[in-house]
Amino acid sequence: MSSGIQPHNARPAGIWNSGGGRYDEISRGIADSIAHCVLRLDPQPGERILDLATGTGWTSRQVARRGAEVVGVDLGADLIAFATEQARAEGLSVTYRVGDAESLPFEDGAFDAVISTCGVMFASRPEDAAAELARVCRRGGRVALTTWTPDGAVFEMFRVMKAYMPPPPVPAPPSPFEWGRTERIAELLGRDFDLAFERGVSFYREPSPDAAWETFSTGYGPTKALAASLDESRRAELRRDFVAFHARFATPLGICVPREYWVTRGLRR
Repeated sequence: MSSGIQPHNARPAGIWNSGGGRYDEISRGIADSIAHCVLRLDPQPGERILDLATGTGWTSRQVARRGAEVVGVDLGADLIAFATEQARAEGLSVTYRVGDAESLPFEDGAFDAVISTCGVMFASRPEDAAAELARVCRRGGRVALTTWTPDGAVFEMFRVMKAYMPPPPVPAPPSPFEWGRTERIAELLGRDFDLAFERGVSFYREPSPDAAWETFSTGYGPTKALAASLDESRRAELRRDFVAFHARFATPLGICVPREYWVTRGLRR
């Protein structure tokens, strides 16, 4: 593919891309965790920084506001198009391109730092993505990641959706939530980085549980694609269960879902 997306990632690219510009609302919902990760990365003016799996560019825009020279990469062409327009509208200079986290189009050591906020964890082949992340980060450079824990609310939300998905192939692909175990992160990145970890909680707020369904079924690729694959009856059941899950976190003002994650910071050896 001319975009550099490997054939085995063509389907994931279509799924994530399906949210288009509305994915920015998903990033709004995790903005606190993104700010946490950017803080720990500590971008400096003039540094060249890669935002891996940038989505609609929320993280890259935060980094660019710190004066860094930012490149954002994602599988989804429509996500990248929105990110490009949004950065331009905000007067930020960010370079965006469609690309594959498992086969990055950059030279060794091309970046002073790499950041990925709940993005690289969804790569189909985590060992390949981790190796590429390390390859493009210069020696002495930095990495910062946020990854959802394997026992938190985002995992539970995916478990709601899993009941409506077809059975996985055998052997099953690796779970993205393995990136939520520090032991697994150390296996993937510990050879190339000196790692440190900090736990965090992101608070996802909406006016109602139904608003959460609207946000995810229109803007979050995995939820939108799953809903589109179901017949009307099953789609209604998925909506019912998705809304019921979020209703567990009701407050007098709406819903507030605490979603636990890890921030990983690494120094490149």
